[in-house]
This record gives sequence, C-alpha cells and structure tokens, in this order.
Amino acid sequence: MEQILYPIKVVAKRTGLSPHVIRAWEKRYDAVSPHRTDTNRRLYSTEQIERLTLLRLATAVGWNIGRIAQYPTDQLKSLLSDNNASDHTPTRLVHETPGKRTASDNKISNPEYYLDACLRAVEIFEVEKLEHMLSEASVYLSQPVLLDQVIEPMMSTIGERWREGALRISQEHMASAAVRTFVGHLRSSYETTQSAPVIIVTTPAGQIHENAALIASITAASEGWRVTYLGPNLPAEEIAGAVVLQHASAVALSIIYPAGDPGLRDELLKLRHQLPEEVAILVGGKGMSSYGDVLDTIGAFALDNMQDFRQVLERLRLDLN
Repeated sequence: MEQILYPIKVVAKRTGLSPHVIRAWEKRYDAVSPHRTDTNRRLYSTEQIERLTLLRLATAVGWNIGRIAQYPTDQLKSLLSDNNASDHTPTRLVHETPGKRTASDNKISNPEYYLDACLRAVEIFEVEKLEHMLSEASVYLSQPVLLDQVIEPMMSTIGERWREGALRISQEHMASAAVRTFVGHLRSSYETTQSAPVIIVTTPAGQIHENAALIASITAASEGWRVTYLGPNLPAEEIAGAVVLQHASAVALSIIYPAGDPGLRDELLKLRHQLPEEVAILVGGKGMSSYGDVLDTIGAFALDNMQDFRQVLERLRLDLN
C-alpha cells in the first residue's frame, strides 16, 4: 500500500506546532526528515507526525528540544510515561513535586510556552495579556531566543492564519501594534556610538507588513549598528535618500506579502541604481523567494532567517573596519 503523506499545514493542525517551529526543529535539530516533492514541498508521514507530537509534549513539560530531538520515538514515549526516572529528569527543571511541572519550569526552559500563550492572547483578543507575556518572556529568555523563537514565529503564524481566514484583520492589527511598541522599547535600550555603522531598515513599496522589519531593526541594534527604522511601504527613491542623508552602509528590506509583484522587481532594480555602489542590500522575509533572479541581479544578500542576518551584519562590520 502506498504511504500517505501530509503537507505541513495538516501536520501543524495535528501536532499543535506552528509551521515555523516544525521547520526550525527540522533545520536546527534534524528532528524529522520530511519527503520532498520536485518543487521542494515538504510532505510528512504518519510516523513523523507522531514523532513531532511526542516532541511537543516533551518540551511542554520542560525538556530541551536540542537534547531530545535525536531520541528514538520509543524513547520519547518512555520519557513521557516515566517522568520520575532519574536518568530522564530534565536538567533545567526546578525539582518540586516529581512528575509535575510548574509555570517557572516553562518560563525558564521553553520558549514554546510563550509562543503558545501569545497566540492564545491574540485569538481571544486580550491585548493586555499579550503585552504581559511579551514582557515576561523578555525576562526569562535571551533576546535572540525571544526574537527567533517567540516573536518571529508568532507573527508568521498570525499572518498565515489571517490569510487563511482563521483570524480577523483586527486581531492581526492588534498583535502588530503590540509588537511594534514592544520592539521599539527593546531597540531604544541599546546605546551605540556615533562611529557605529548605520543601517536603514524598511519594507519596499507595496509591502505593508512591517513586523519582520521591526524584528530586523532590534537585531541590528543588538549587533552594534545604528538603526534608522523607516516603517513600511517606501519607494526606492525615499530609501535611497535616507541612505545618503544618514551615510548608511547597508539597507535591510523585508518582503512578506504579496509575493510575485512585478512592480517590486522594478523597485529593487531602481533602488540598486540609486544607491552608492558600496552600500549593501540585505533582503529577507517569506516573499523573498519570488524575487531570486532580481536579487541576484542587484547583488543582494538573501537571508533565510535572523541567524543569517546576524552573520551578514557581522561580516559587513568587519569589512568596514
């Protein structure tokens, strides 16, 4: 009998994990190895769905995904059925009542706790709860983990659910406003010297979703860059003008939705023409893959994630010194 395979959206619903987390666990920890179609689309077997579900349940009680990602499925089942075994006790848990977890366990070791809590707050339209969970996460998690494993996947999931009709646009706007304020406070906490290189962060014309750009701005600030954040949806000439006025060394662009916009191709070509030759262009976001040819033409850095962004920023700083 031919094996039945499932797309990532189905897997997300069955496992309770977001597509972003599934891809991250695959890429970072090799937790599963999905089948690939000729168009590079991921397809998962029933056994892989079971494995991902077990991993989610294990992380929910305090296990570190990096430690257990390579455990065989049978060992994951044993781990979940016998939390009291000494050789299976999560090293980062606070040992109180055996076999039980506390809220502090989750806060210390599990960014998925905050991701789930934030998504629930958006679903029930509780902005104060969302703001509280973001603030609490900033205390318990390092900033790279907070950005990469909470805020970025949260906004990605919200965007996907909005496009699927599972969330109202008012919910998406509420979450965006909360994240915009939160990230703004984070960015303002960084002090940079006047000698630090300047980066312009924005989204090009027609790209109105700014959350990934906001995350990029705080990431750049944490890497020692002076950041000028221009907001979303700017034409090429305005971006180029800001670069000249700020004597910027780089431009970071977020491309999310819509993908395949012919007008954006022209904007990117125009931007490269109007920028000084030495100014680097860094491009990321879910919609980026639709513009691979023009990104190659303009010599842009195509970034798959924030880790790539950090590495390129570090390389550029070394080249500037």
